[in-house]
Order: sequence, then structure tokens, then C-alpha cells
Amino acid sequence: MKNAFTLIEALVTIIIFTLVIGIISGFIVMGYRTQSYALQQSQAIEEARRGIETMVKEIREVNSGDNGFYALEKADNFEFIFYSDIDLDGETERVRYFVEGTNFKKGVTNPEGFPVQYPIDKEKISILSSYVRNSPPIFHYFNGEQSELLPTPARLKDTKLMRVYLVINIDPNRSPEDFVLSSDIQIRNLKINL
Repeated sequence: MKNAFTLIEALVTIIIFTLVIGIISGFIVMGYRTQSYALQQSQAIEEARRGIETMVKEIREVNSGDNGFYALEKADNFEFIFYSDIDLDGETERVRYFVEGTNFKKGVTNPEGFPVQYPIDKEKISILSSYVRNSPPIFHYFNGEQSELLPTPARLKDTKLMRVYLVINIDPNRSPEDFVLSSDIQIRNLKINL
């Protein structure tokens, strides 16, 4: 008698082998998807963190516009406009941070002409973060103390301290949960000439 597999034994072996390979492949694919999602989330968080660091530096050094405008132009919940020499070229740029959809953006307008103007149509816009999921305001304004938020009419003249609050999540329907980035900024160089 020869020791050999029967046709049924061979089929059962092939079916079991196929099932085992299918299960292992499923775990590998699931692992790659999870790793890819975690990597995308961490990149989005790092992108937003760098944007906030740059913003904090620029806001701390606000200055009057080259046209004589007050250092703060607009202080809304989802848009903040100010003047600062962000590229250290001796000219004060008009800088706008704002949210459009899920994108957190920065717009920069260079001064032109005499008398100096800031043509809005020449604003250069860049995206700082693509996965902002804020329903609470991004910008909070305080009069030097964090205990009480300033109401809308008083924000421009009374703001001495602001808080930036970003919620980042590339897919709100999946774990991990929202990641919150927050930073307080003490505004310097404010001269009231409204």
C-alpha cells in the first residue's frame, strides 16, 4: 500500500490552506489601513501645530499697518486680521487667519504704492491645516485675563490676550477622537489710535 493523499484529503488541505491565507491577509490589510490612518492623523496634527507656532510668533509682534491702520483689523470667532512684519523685510504685511470649510488658511497682503494700500485682490493664501473640525470658535479674545471673553464690539480695542483653539480630525467617524491644539498669545506693541 502506498502512502498518498486521496482527492478528498487534497481538497480539504487546499480549502484549509486558502482559509488560513485569507485570514492572515485580512489581518495584514487591516493593519496597514489602521497604520495609514494613524499616520495621516499624526501628519495633520503636526501640520496644524506648525501653523499655530508660526501664527503665535506673528501675532505677538503685531504693529500698526504701513498705512496707519490700527494693529488689529478684525477679531471674529473664525477670522482674525492683523498687521505685522512677518517676513522681517521692514514692511508691515496684512495677515489674515481664517477657516474655509475644513481648511485653516493664512492670507498675506503686502503693502503697495503711495499712499500705502493693501490690495485685497493680491492676497496670497496658503493652507495651514486641512482637517479642522471646529464647531466652537477658533479665536477667543481676552483683556489680559483669561477669566472673561470679550464681547464682539470691544475685541479690537481691548484685546491683550487671545487663545487659538483648533480641533483636528481627518475622519470624525473613525477613532482616534478629535485632537485639540490650543495656545495662548500675549499681544505686544498695541498702541491705541482708533
